[in-house]
Amino acid sequence: MNSFSHIELHHDPRGFATLWLNRPDKHNAFNAEVIAELSQALRQLSDDENLRLLLLRGRGKHFSAGADLAWMQACAQLDYAANLKDAHRLGDLMDLLYHLPCPTLAVVQGAAFGGAVGLVACCDFAIGSREAQFSLSEVRIGLAPAVISPYVVQALGERASRRYALSAERFDGVRARELGLLAECYPEAELDAALGQWLDNLLLNSPQAMRVTKALLHDVGSGELSDALRQRTESVIAGIRVSEEGQEGLAAFLEKRRPAWQ
Repeated sequence: MNSFSHIELHHDPRGFATLWLNRPDKHNAFNAEVIAELSQALRQLSDDENLRLLLLRGRGKHFSAGADLAWMQACAQLDYAANLKDAHRLGDLMDLLYHLPCPTLAVVQGAAFGGAVGLVACCDFAIGSREAQFSLSEVRIGLAPAVISPYVVQALGERASRRYALSAERFDGVRARELGLLAECYPEAELDAALGQWLDNLLLNSPQAMRVTKALLHDVGSGELSDALRQRTESVIAGIRVSEEGQEGLAAFLEKRRPAWQ
């Protein structure tokens, strides 16, 4: 476990890490310090080539209530240039999470408001409780979900993003699954057991193959065809077939045994 004041980073011997928001007394609301610590942790994790998976979670009753009110009050007293620097730091955090080389899984309980929806949207997939409450709440206090908006649109689609960003209405875990923000939702009492099943399944997969596939899908984007994209996809499959893990996976399949990474 690394030493942080507002977050916790735990490494599991099975090869995955859990990044915890750890301000339960503040409903895991984030401020400049939380953003800085999350960014520091994600930079460390980006350099860890052995990391197979990252979980993003919140301690206590809520995943995150979004931005800390005291922090927002302080930001309101700053000039445009200072606010722009502050927004840039939040943008860096979202970019680091979105582009982390290994798969990322958010686990949501309680509230996920404002920027916390952005954190969830930046992850490759998310699960949550049926009772969880989501809201793009910024317009209620005269602000806009600006920095998180590209990731939210990717997760929800344009039409739903307009609805929820402009209305600030709340929606639960069931609706979040219907929208695609959550991959699955469960009764809150069953969330940890469901997470265990997700972990068991993901840890069956080749760590290298998951990283390569994630990078490939970032390049593929919406899937618009081009000669450059075709060349990229062809080079990916050729390269991974001759890689050590690719060779091991094919051999294990043909020999009807477990591959080494399991």
